[in-house]
Amino acid sequence: MTNNDVLRRLRYTFNLKDQQVVNICALAARTVNVAQVQKWLLKDDDTNMVPMSDAELASFLNGFIIEKRGRKDGQRPVAETELNKNLILLKLKIALKLQNEDIITLLASAGFTVGKAELSAFFRKADHKNYRHCKSQFLRNFLQALQNKFRQNTPSKNHKGGKTVTGKKSPSAKQHFVNPKLAADSKTSGRKVLKLKPEDIY
Repeated sequence: MTNNDVLRRLRYTFNLKDQQVVNICALAARTVNVAQVQKWLLKDDDTNMVPMSDAELASFLNGFIIEKRGRKDGQRPVAETELNKNLILLKLKIALKLQNEDIITLLASAGFTVGKAELSAFFRKADHKNYRHCKSQFLRNFLQALQNKFRQNTPSKNHKGGKTVTGKKSPSAKQHFVNPKLAADSKTSGRKVLKLKPEDIY
């Protein structure tokens, strides 16, 4: 799953206009224009599509946190030059004020199953022995769950009889996300959960 994929999914889920994406990036001190955003959003097989860098997606996510939670006093967060899926997941968790239990419930409502130990492993410090890399499959499932929750309550561009038509919940097949090391994780206690604290990003 590419950075462009993540932006496309979030833009659709939260019904963001191109100019809104520009404004969100500006909140994190990243200057982009509408033409650049439109190239990020093109399909992968389009020759005019431009890959989104880690720093650019990190800036968008940092701006998304500010958009959803307001600006904190002090220095703006610095966009990471290297961004992995664990950090993408963490930034979205912070932006949407989600606890681990919220994420588990959110995924379950969309037909995806994940245990507490499995989820906590994604938020541990990278040097922790039980740290697990978040893979594309899990992030894709999480983004689908967000879409199912938020898109259905987001006004669409279509109108009938002068009334706004809300986006409908996208159908998705039930899936079961399984980490083969889950059993070992569930026996681990006294572990540190977050690899980064919210204040390190927000």
